Amino acid sequence: MEGLTGLAAVTMFLGFPTAALALYTFYRVRKLRTEERLAAIQRGASVSIEPDLSEAASSRRYGILLVSGSIGYMLAFSILARFEPDAMMAGAFGAIPFTLGVGYFIDAVLIRRDLKA
Repeated sequence: MEGLTGLAAVTMFLGFPTAALALYTFYRVRKLRTEERLAAIQRGASVSIEPDLSEAASSRRYGILLVSGSIGYMLAFSILARFEPDAMMAGAFGAIPFTLGVGYFIDAVLIRRDLKA
């Protein structure tokens, strides 16, 4: 149990500042984009308000990321299971992001089909 306490302490010690830095970076980038758009509007340039990616492309991107991440997760725990048999139970949890990724792929296909109709 002592090792688990140390692991939790190190994870929190390194995790909280990293999360705070990520949130600040996201905020700063969004603020700079807003300021850039306002400056372009003041100069009289036309600025599109549409997102960078279409809804189908966004769903496809999330599907690729979730499926590939879950395959890597399950593969890592399958390799680890050769040495520790209980690791296979942890690898089974990779099915959750895998099915979410498949759902995003189905969403992308349905959006594309609706646009053609």
